[in-house]
Amino acid sequence: MPVQCTPYPDNVNYEKQSIIVPGTKQPGQTAHYRNALFGLVDANGAGVLTTLPEVFNNGFALDPDARLFGHRPLLSKAPLKFGPYVWQTYREVDVRRRRIGSALHRMFNTGKLKAADLESVGIWSQNRPEWQLVDLALQAYGKVGVSLYDTLGKDSVGKDSINHAQLSIVFTTADHIAALLRLSAKIPSLKVIVSFDSLDDGVRSVLSSWAESLGIRIMHLSEVEHYGEEYLIEPFAASPDQIANLCYTSGTTNNPKGVILTHGNLASAVYSLMFGAHFPTSCCLISYLPLAHIYERIIELTIMSIGGCVGYFTGDPLRLMEDAQALKPHLFPAVPRVLNRVYQAAMAAGDVPGLKGAIFRTALQTKLDQLRKTGVKTHALWDTLVFRKIRAVLGGNVTALFTGSAPISGEVIDFLKIAFGCEVLEGYGMTENCGVCSHTIDGDATGAGTIGPPNPVIEIKLVDIPAMNYLSTDKPNPRGELCVRGPNCFQGYYKDEKTTQETIKDGWTHTGDVAEIDKYGRFKIIDRVKNIMKLSQGEYVALEKVENTYNASPIVQQLYVHGDALQSYLVAVIVPDPLVLAPVVSAILGRKVEPTDNLALVEAVKDPRVVQEVLNLLNAEAKKKKLAGFEMIKRIHLTMDPFTVEENTLTPTFKLRRRDAYAKFKKELDALYALGEPTNGLSFKL
Repeated sequence: MPVQCTPYPDNVNYEKQSIIVPGTKQPGQTAHYRNALFGLVDANGAGVLTTLPEVFNNGFALDPDARLFGHRPLLSKAPLKFGPYVWQTYREVDVRRRRIGSALHRMFNTGKLKAADLESVGIWSQNRPEWQLVDLALQAYGKVGVSLYDTLGKDSVGKDSINHAQLSIVFTTADHIAALLRLSAKIPSLKVIVSFDSLDDGVRSVLSSWAESLGIRIMHLSEVEHYGEEYLIEPFAASPDQIANLCYTSGTTNNPKGVILTHGNLASAVYSLMFGAHFPTSCCLISYLPLAHIYERIIELTIMSIGGCVGYFTGDPLRLMEDAQALKPHLFPAVPRVLNRVYQAAMAAGDVPGLKGAIFRTALQTKLDQLRKTGVKTHALWDTLVFRKIRAVLGGNVTALFTGSAPISGEVIDFLKIAFGCEVLEGYGMTENCGVCSHTIDGDATGAGTIGPPNPVIEIKLVDIPAMNYLSTDKPNPRGELCVRGPNCFQGYYKDEKTTQETIKDGWTHTGDVAEIDKYGRFKIIDRVKNIMKLSQGEYVALEKVENTYNASPIVQQLYVHGDALQSYLVAVIVPDPLVLAPVVSAILGRKVEPTDNLALVEAVKDPRVVQEVLNLLNAEAKKKKLAGFEMIKRIHLTMDPFTVEENTLTPTFKLRRRDAYAKFKKELDALYALGEPTNGLSFKL
């Protein structure tokens, strides 16, 4: 009998979302908190998903002939055109995973592939059905998957993950093959490269000759499947404590760390997400966030467990809306960076002069008032007149938006709820707990801006951080470092016992994030332990807290806040949002400047009047959020040159790499400090 989702109980009490475990309060920390709606669920009991093959088999059992993986085939390159989604069923995927798994097992057994301490297999690719086909094969045949970020620099892939995991085989796309061959001297363990893409005869011949001279074999996925069909064997029984994956964290400060995740870790995370879930029949998810990141991976595994389907984007973020309109997904996972852009674009398009703007503002305020009073997200009149077009942007069928990986303002959450007429769930997790720690509850009218209560398989506590003045005794809300334990929490870092011991203490994973818990039992991330610095006058500043505050301003697309221990104030680099910047520039220059006129905007951000107006907008946000004077940015450098993954100033999950961001703009930041401390509010040299 397949495991089914467990719905929320009737008459949810939104004022009691967490419960305290009696007798667990200790000096220097809060008591332990559990989910109040479901309690602490036994992840090892009967009728529970305990391994990854069980996750797939659960969805298979519901309907083997249901759609599972879909993609849009390329119809032409000039002009670039993609067809409608083409699907593989659970039954078809099962056949292919068995062939791939059988092939890999024989290749390791016959010595064609070498294993150090783990039979590990790498995947370096954008999201596509083949990515999951290979991963499902690894899960079913006792191999360890190693996901390589498609957005990692070529040297990072070779130097860090491949060598660290001692990979002898990597499945990848055609465009990465040459890069791997160029790195061969740095990755001596690599013996086989498998291409997901077909190679024409000429290219195949050149690459194969080059690879052969390096002692490497190039294969196509179809060859692997044919080989596995010849030596087909049944999948192996997995155990919960068996290692399933080395998931490398993206690393904002140091080299990526290999997080050891077992079958039990990942399966219990999936099982936890089945509580309180109400997925529509034949539920469809769009896949575009990196599969190498735990957030996307755990969502897709959950969709598989309930018999849903996953449609993969065509690979270009600029075509994501086109893909969504072709797929018409029910579920749309996102990160704040994406949702903030949706919010800002919708507000800029609707909040205009005249009747159109008046109708938009009336519709917006009416629905927001209704949401905050009753939790109701739909409105017959205003959804038809105003918000229908916004819903159509994502295909018109979205029933839930998910957001995680970074904080997002409650204002944006509430707007998305009423604009799309669906639930917007904000969650919190990290690679070390399989991306599952807490998330908001459907229907909580005041939950925006929080991360909700603990998930049902885990417990949370907050531990004092005296140096930052965050204490479990704080009023009205206890505060401290968020620590978590449960069956979904990792075993340690691969080949890194020192960092493992620093992170796992007495069975609790220390996240490095600072949280508070409100009177309803909802947690909220308020700071980060590591990014704290002292200004010259002795004031401590939490830089990420400051950045998260300023990020709520619509003018901000990206920013980096910088402090110097020899200085008494903060400076920042701001990459403004063109949609918001253009009207500001137009008003100052007295002529129309379009958001798409990048050359004009590049010139405009050099204008002292524009810089000052942007600083005024930023400080209005800071005052609204009640930042202390020393936490406010005093000078800024405006630029249209963004932080990017390719130049290593962003991680593959779009988090800022502080050291690299500083290096990029060191000259400009030093120049801001060279001007001396502002005395009149000006942010630049006149």
